Amino acid sequence: MARTPSLAAAHIGSLIVERRRELGLTQDEVAVMTGIDSSNIRAYENGRSMPNIHSLIRIAYAMEVEPGVLLEGLTPRLFEQQKPKTSRSA
Repeated sequence: MARTPSLAAAHIGSLIVERRRELGLTQDEVAVMTGIDSSNIRAYENGRSMPNIHSLIRIAYAMEVEPGVLLEGLTPRLFEQQKPKTSRSA
């Protein structure tokens, strides 16, 4: 059974999106700059997946920020809370 992503993953994803847009970059450009597959970049941005520390550092470096910037506002509670599942209509 797939685990529902935490709110922490969604929070980090929103910070990645915000910085990427500030720089005027596409997801594909970030993927090339970091060496991370574009499907993973999308999953991070959508909060479906949590980047590991290595990926987080690569993303931060490509976006010209300290890795801590992409962790701002995180609290232990966000790691405990689950992101609500969205229903898909056929």
